[in-house]
Amino acid sequence: MIILLMLFIILATICIIMILIVNLISKKTFSDREKSSPFECGFDPISSARMPFSLHFFLVAVIFLIFDVEITLLFPLIITLKLTNPINYFIIMMFFILILLTGLFHEWKQGALNWIK
Repeated sequence: MIILLMLFIILATICIIMILIVNLISKKTFSDREKSSPFECGFDPISSARMPFSLHFFLVAVIFLIFDVEITLLFPLIITLKLTNPINYFIIMMFFILILLTGLFHEWKQGALNWIK
């Protein structure tokens, strides 16, 4: 078992080193002003390519993704309901929901969920 673990670590390290070497060797460093500018059918750009983006919207989207992933982690608990002790199941489920509610309460107190400031 230890030999397999050592073999896995050695192979993983070799793969990582090979990927880094290939990345450094094949990196294209040609930087051109024309290539980095936005292209609009050969004409000069009408407006800036950089559009303003709401940082608050980004924060709400990240919070949604975090809570969404946590909710999807609850689904395997439903499948294992018949396989485990109901008391252990209840404790695990309540602990997980407590973590979700604590995170939601923290974000609420930080003001991340307020649309109007």
